[in-house]
Amino acid sequence: MQAMRVALGSLVLLAFFGCASQSELESVRRDSDEMKNRLFTMEKGLNEVRAEVRDGVEKSLAGYRQSLESLQSDMSGFQKEMAGIRKGGADLQATLESARVDMQLLTGKVDDVRILAQKPADDIALLKEDLTKRLAALEERMAKMEKGVEEQAKKEAELQQAPEYLYQKGYEAMKEGNLPKARELFSSFLEHHPKHNLAANAQYWIGESYYAEKKFENAVLEFQNVIKNYPDKDKAPAAMLKQGMAFRELGDSKSANYILKKLVEEHPKSEEAKIAREKYKIK
Repeated sequence: MQAMRVALGSLVLLAFFGCASQSELESVRRDSDEMKNRLFTMEKGLNEVRAEVRDGVEKSLAGYRQSLESLQSDMSGFQKEMAGIRKGGADLQATLESARVDMQLLTGKVDDVRILAQKPADDIALLKEDLTKRLAALEERMAKMEKGVEEQAKKEAELQQAPEYLYQKGYEAMKEGNLPKARELFSSFLEHHPKHNLAANAQYWIGESYYAEKKFENAVLEFQNVIKNYPDKDKAPAAMLKQGMAFRELGDSKSANYILKKLVEEHPKSEEAKIAREKYKIK
């Protein structure tokens, strides 16, 4: 652009003073035209460069936008996962929550100690003493709580071994149809409390569980334990009746009639003897 102005200025000066020859004017014109062509070529190249730069910038921006959208999507998924993790970690023991909060507060005191590091040594010593006392008190409190939890667990274990608890759990399992579990609980009851008032009942229900499973041979043996070990208990007539019924299921009518007849003779006024007389014609 500057060269064009110089050429045009030279042309004007030559024309003004009239001292330029025709050949010189032609030379100036040619220089001027050449300069114009160069300027046109430079502007064209500059426009092309600008277009290429603009396209490159737009492509880069499009790529950045796509990357940003992908990153935002990943962050959204990550946030959802973190929300799930936080929700899952909400199940804490309520009895120790207060102690944990106190421990966090005491831990935060470390920052206070750093800030107070420039205070007089006496102040720092007092703060350390206070923290030591509070930590000791907290440790004592936590020890008591842990001891309380252990004692509670021990009491629950003792309760589970209590006669009435074992018997009730076995009876509940029997009603629910969980016969193996009922036998396990009744057997544990008899192992730990063979002389208990409910021992005959526990033995009887073991026989009933086998009878319900159509394991009649096992039922016969378990009912015999009631008859043998608890002959004076209320469950003895019931055990004799069910033992006779189990023999019948096994096809042993002779043994069945013998047991049922013995039931009528030994417990004539019992409801089971009445059933034996009416249903099985035992006299």
